[in-house]
Amino acid sequence: MALKPLNNIWIRRQQCPCGDWKCYIRLEEDESTITKSEIESTPTPTSQYDTVFTPYVGQIFTTDDEAFEYYSTFARKSGFSIRKARSTESQNLGVYRRDFVCYRSGFNQPRKKANVEHPRERKSVRCGCDGKLYLTKEVVDGVSHWYVSQFSNVHNHELLEDDQVRLLPAYRKIQQSDQERILLLSKAGFPVNRIVKLLELEKGVVSGQLPFIEKDVRNFVRACKKSVQENDAFMTEKRESDTLELLECCKGLAERDMDFVYDCTSDENQKVENIAWAYGDSVRGYSLFGDVVVFDTSYRSVPYGLLLGVFFGIDNNGKAMLLGCVLLQDESCRSFTWALQTFVRFMRGRHPQTILTDIDTGLKDAIGREMPNTNHVVFMSHIVSKLASWFSQTLGSHYEEFRAGFDMLCRAGNVDEFEQQWDLLVTRFGLVPDRHAALLYSCRASWLPCCIREHFVAQTMTSEFNLSIDSFLKRVVDGATCMQLLLEEVSAAASLAKQILPRFTYPSLKTCMPMEDHARGILTPYAFSVLQNEMVLSVQYAVAEMANGPFIVHHYKKMEGECCVIWNPENEEIQCSCKEFEHSGILCRHTLRVLTVKNCFHIPEQYFLLRWRQESPHVATENQNGQGIGDDSAQTFHSLTETLLTESMISKDRLDYANQELSLLIDRVRNTAPANCLYQP
Repeated sequence: MALKPLNNIWIRRQQCPCGDWKCYIRLEEDESTITKSEIESTPTPTSQYDTVFTPYVGQIFTTDDEAFEYYSTFARKSGFSIRKARSTESQNLGVYRRDFVCYRSGFNQPRKKANVEHPRERKSVRCGCDGKLYLTKEVVDGVSHWYVSQFSNVHNHELLEDDQVRLLPAYRKIQQSDQERILLLSKAGFPVNRIVKLLELEKGVVSGQLPFIEKDVRNFVRACKKSVQENDAFMTEKRESDTLELLECCKGLAERDMDFVYDCTSDENQKVENIAWAYGDSVRGYSLFGDVVVFDTSYRSVPYGLLLGVFFGIDNNGKAMLLGCVLLQDESCRSFTWALQTFVRFMRGRHPQTILTDIDTGLKDAIGREMPNTNHVVFMSHIVSKLASWFSQTLGSHYEEFRAGFDMLCRAGNVDEFEQQWDLLVTRFGLVPDRHAALLYSCRASWLPCCIREHFVAQTMTSEFNLSIDSFLKRVVDGATCMQLLLEEVSAAASLAKQILPRFTYPSLKTCMPMEDHARGILTPYAFSVLQNEMVLSVQYAVAEMANGPFIVHHYKKMEGECCVIWNPENEEIQCSCKEFEHSGILCRHTLRVLTVKNCFHIPEQYFLLRWRQESPHVATENQNGQGIGDDSAQTFHSLTETLLTESMISKDRLDYANQELSLLIDRVRNTAPANCLYQP
């Protein structure tokens, strides 16, 4: 059995973030594969023949393969297996006869004994069984088909029951995903019997119920041993050559586009380890919408042994925008640290306000080290998608009960409430020593809703935004069949995303509230539609003004989930305990309801964030860039700032010093009276 090549060089990352390399996340498609292909142990796709009748002479098939599949399915359900015997061909018709026989048909021919002292006598399973199906090819009006010319269902041996027939060699198959897992464990030094036991535990099947036996695993490992060594050597050489070609592509692109930036690291043997790149449009987009960054690490390449990391932002129309890409040799804190350092350098030293990632201890440590003032948020959807892999086998029939408890835990109003409920939950289900439960608890500040409500994430946690990221990545990985094409596919996907930007139109007014009309003239269509939805829902909320000033707002049908809103009319400041504005930059239904009750016909100006406005002042400045300010002064100023940035990024001491001095300089500039304006507003 030879090692099969992978159909795709990019696959979903399955390594579990718990730190145990033997643990991996089973994707939903893998679950369906296990259920249908592995546990039921079907030898070939049989959905076409759910109901199989006994073959008969004269039965017609389109191809001989179709006939073999039909007879194989019949044999599987009857308690035996078949094999291909004789075939006859001619010059005119090619192969015109096929003989399929029972696996115990005929007799073994005596073999020449090996020249050894004690040759091993192997008992043959062949006993002259007469079970057979013969096919003959016929061509009528230029169309060929196969018909059954002979059929016999007479067997001179016992037919097997279903739990026995699955162990026949014809029906024992090691799926591609299992082959990769077996080879990984074999490389790590696991003996075959422990590999089989581990696979049984991972799949949740009882001992002996895998679609293959220990002997198959041993034969597979033995057959692949030499192939794996040769394949590893080939892939090492290919990775080196392909990474060098990718670097050459980056150099060529940098020569054509002065705003394109890239960087790489090398090991002690001067072999490329990590590569990162960003486009000029990405850097300019980050200067406007770099407050929130999504770092996606969903895909990795098994042949190249590289992790694909992609940085995304969100624009004022709620669409994902590419900010940069990295290829990392591993998923260690060291590699992630380099990726973050390089990204910040590409973005001219500016750190995001919030970065959203998958749950990963190495990435968490790297963010804490390189971005200490940046809020780290883990996507809740990524947490939920892993719960079944982590706890379903451990908890068995109690898993659904655990999920209900976990969902209730996520609705905790504060950290103290979460701590109490967490202790009760893990104790109740015996998960105190579980490493996955420990991982969740250690990262709780990054995913627990009550902890991240004050972190600004724009609209990156919506399903629509995540779908746009998934669509972008799938377009890239499906087309990047080799590493050289990855750069082209990323460029093409980014260009396509800009070309097919939909025309955003404003929805019609729905509430006739003056605030709605006011917001429509300031916000982008996307941001306005989000705010408008909150306005529509706000009319369903009742308001009670307390004696000391705050307002209690709750749904007219639901008494639970009430929010406390504080309104200061002098400064036109409003705050809500739900923290929606701090979280997304859009006022919530509770604050809008209070503003309506207090006869406010316009939303205070400070609650229209620049990033959600139709035209940001930063955009205008970027577009003018020297046309108004112009001349040699602007060019000299830009040259000085670029030199300052380059020199400051050499060390942390230099960067800290530059930040300190720049803060003082900005204060001095602000206090300087503008005697001669360089441009007219």
